[in-house]
Amino acid sequence: MNARCLVVVGAQWGDEGKGKIVDVLASEVSIIARYQGGANAGHTVHVGGDEFILHQIPSGILHAGKRCLLGNGVVLDLEQFFDELDGLAARGIEIDARLGVSGRAHLLLEYHKKLDQMSEALRGAGRIGTTGRGIGPAYEDKVARVGVRVADLLNPARARDLIAAGVERANDRLREGGGETLDPQRVVDSVIGMSDRLVPLIAETGKEITQALAAGKRVLLEGAQGSLLDLDHGTYPFVTSSTTTAAGGATGVGIGPTAIDGVLGVVKAYTTRVGSGPLPTEIPPPLGDRLRELGGEFGATTGRPRRCGWFDAVVVRYAARVNGLTGLAVTKLDVLDSFDEIRIAVGYDIQGQRFDSVFPYDLSLLDKAQPVYETLPGWKSSTSHARSLADLPQNARAYLDRLQEITNVPIAFVSVGTRRDQIIHV
Repeated sequence: MNARCLVVVGAQWGDEGKGKIVDVLASEVSIIARYQGGANAGHTVHVGGDEFILHQIPSGILHAGKRCLLGNGVVLDLEQFFDELDGLAARGIEIDARLGVSGRAHLLLEYHKKLDQMSEALRGAGRIGTTGRGIGPAYEDKVARVGVRVADLLNPARARDLIAAGVERANDRLREGGGETLDPQRVVDSVIGMSDRLVPLIAETGKEITQALAAGKRVLLEGAQGSLLDLDHGTYPFVTSSTTTAAGGATGVGIGPTAIDGVLGVVKAYTTRVGSGPLPTEIPPPLGDRLRELGGEFGATTGRPRRCGWFDAVVVRYAARVNGLTGLAVTKLDVLDSFDEIRIAVGYDIQGQRFDSVFPYDLSLLDKAQPVYETLPGWKSSTSHARSLADLPQNARAYLDRLQEITNVPIAFVSVGTRRDQIIHV
């Protein structure tokens, strides 16, 4: 894709393989910026025989000389962030001055995690499947205007007061819910102790990206999670707490929406989601279990088994609309290599009413959705060697042609394995 400012988004329920696609595209851009989410994201990238799992740092950090930014839309888990940095350094990845963090980004602190875990436990059977990493409570504080921002660390006295007040508010809620409270002084000292490492990384992400674009450089904006987990457009309340769609790319790094001229939606050749919530095309055992094992469908952040289903064109058509997708990257095509036949949900039947181009926002309707499937023959041969569409088996090409046709979005990339070289540039 030739966009100067490209947003890479998940067009399903997350875990689509965005990290690999960003890694492949990073060599063609000057700046890679993460625009939302926190350490609940897990982007897995394979370089040679090495596997890297990145939770907060953009995947572009694995490319020497690339500037990587965390935008204001991110909630930054300091302890995990520095663990990740140190882990990369220990494996020979040079960071030096390549990393910047927006002063407007909010800090995700220990008490946010405690609140998240307690709240999820108290939901009982109504659990939404949160990772327990504190994402929701951190965004709650941001919206309530009581959060702690990266820039607050420039004034240690103010930061101490803000953090201590946050701990006290959290302790009140923890006591009410029967949770274990925290020592305010210990939390304050822990955060202030890490500030010396963070303050030198503070950057004006919006200004930096705008200047780079004006100079003719290319920029990639990296999202976390997926479109169906978007706070506004996802399967609420089984969603994350930020804007995962392409519109969040502009607000999450501090640029105008007209700066974005391309949106690449990443989809698996099938469908997965972690945690609770609707998944209309979910495949029951034993076939669903087989797909999970073949695809290694276990969460990079939590290790939880992912629920697996057939490709859902209703979901991807919806994602194409709310994101304005200009291209698709289809990942894990090779996982389907051994199937006799492959199904695509082209619509839903809900109590006799057909849904093709509208994704229902009423969860009670989604619970009753019966997918309307097309069945295509499998190709029953390996695709992992393919480096062009011509290398693919005829039935695999027919499957991709159908995905492109029913989503009305051109396919730009096809991934047929975990390695960097196992990708087809269409």
